[in-house]
Amino acid sequence: MKLHEYQSKQIFSRYGIPIPKGSVANTASEVRQIAGELGGKVVVKSQVLVGGRGKAGGIRLAKTPEEAEELATSILAMEINGLPVRKVLVDEAINIDKEIYLGVSIDRGAQLPVMLASALGGVDIEQVAKESPEAIIRVYIDPLLGLQDYQARDIAVGIDLPKVFWKSFAEICKGLWKAFCDIDATLAEINPLVITEENHLTALDGKVVVDDSALFRHPDLVEVRDFDYEYPAEIQARKYNLIYIKLDGTIGCMVNGAGLAMASMDVIKELGGEPANFLDIGGGAGAEKVTAALRIILSDPKVKAIMINIFGGITRCDEVARGVLNAINEVKPAVPIVVRLAGTQAEQGRKILAGANVVTASNLIEAAKTAIKLAKDEPE
Repeated sequence: MKLHEYQSKQIFSRYGIPIPKGSVANTASEVRQIAGELGGKVVVKSQVLVGGRGKAGGIRLAKTPEEAEELATSILAMEINGLPVRKVLVDEAINIDKEIYLGVSIDRGAQLPVMLASALGGVDIEQVAKESPEAIIRVYIDPLLGLQDYQARDIAVGIDLPKVFWKSFAEICKGLWKAFCDIDATLAEINPLVITEENHLTALDGKVVVDDSALFRHPDLVEVRDFDYEYPAEIQARKYNLIYIKLDGTIGCMVNGAGLAMASMDVIKELGGEPANFLDIGGGAGAEKVTAALRIILSDPKVKAIMINIFGGITRCDEVARGVLNAINEVKPAVPIVVRLAGTQAEQGRKILAGANVVTASNLIEAAKTAIKLAKDEPE
């Protein structure tokens, strides 16, 4: 789950990280009022969960409340990368002397959290990593010990931060680390963290991504989730506790278990096909859940064939088969369906599907080859 800039900065502020004075507005008249309260010179920033807001004209500097209102009128009427702008953040204008990048993420290779910093702030860290990898400082954090003072100093030295800022920088690093842990984030970044002309460190922009698996611990964040940037099918999948991720291929996949789902997608790719999604129905899925899963897959117009790969352990293959039949009767799919069942009640499941308009396969390779062939035979 991604958080908006204003939400991320509100969290940072609770952990002692300095942020500009500002407020969120839904209308241009609110922007004018906030700008007046902040002294007139403000930055009006669109709140959408995509990059490139500045290049699209979604971040503008206003010198007066009247100008802020005029700019807000324009910004609130925009769509940026297909997403409508529903809110703007009105921040006091900051006199910037230097921009820094600071973030915490998970290094899956090292299996550790890592704090990243760069003196080249204000641009995408991915771009810095590609063009100037030596400019990124990495410090790995033992989650049992937390970020240590010497590590924060090492980062400060690594980005050539003047010594006068080391103490406040260390406090910001510790605050960012604590926020990252407390909200179960997979990413928490400040870009840029600026040195102002008045010699203060301020988090000018913020980004937080929270682990979906931990949202049950954060009902306050769930309540403010922005669904605009999510695919409708992914929103629908959550209602049925399905794990669904849309991809760009033509072969819809329904599998029980994340590992088997990944293996199924790998086999499709290896054999020359392209999976249209990742969909894990989980263990113990009943007919209703399977019906919902198939309906979600079929909502993607790119899907030309569907491969269902079920290994029955907790999940019973006969229940999956009933769900497939229910979905076929309800949705009446126009694309071919290939089903591979193995394990608990697999024989009963195959009998249930015997009269249905589906193709059965005895193993994963056969199922994938059949699905790929049928997808290629489907008219565009």
